[in-house]
Amino acid sequence: MSDQGGCLCGAVRYEVDGAPLRTAHCHCESCRRAVGAVVATFACFSASSFRYIKGVPAVYQSSPGVRRTFCSRCGTSLTYQGEKWANEIHVLTATFDHPENFPTTHQAFAAERIPWFHIGMD
Repeated sequence: MSDQGGCLCGAVRYEVDGAPLRTAHCHCESCRRAVGAVVATFACFSASSFRYIKGVPAVYQSSPGVRRTFCSRCGTSLTYQGEKWANEIHVLTATFDHPENFPTTHQAFAAERIPWFHIGMD
């Protein structure tokens, strides 16, 4: 099984094989700022199962040991990779062609959640 996705303008496209290791809403300030939303939702995969099939994303090192990718044309945030999960790539769920295939099962940094934001997993 493989799934595809990409940025808003279509300049960058990716494909990933297999099921995610986990899915999560991340509430940390860094992720919120990176995606411009009150929560960032990721599907996490083995890095070896992910590949770009069109275009090359820009890379931003948001903190030591953390790389985030985005489309340099339209600005869509695409992935997160960090030393803490060295063999994984975390793909922004909303960028998949079928994000409904990746229901969220976990929350990360829930203590940093915006108090008025309720996601129905509490």
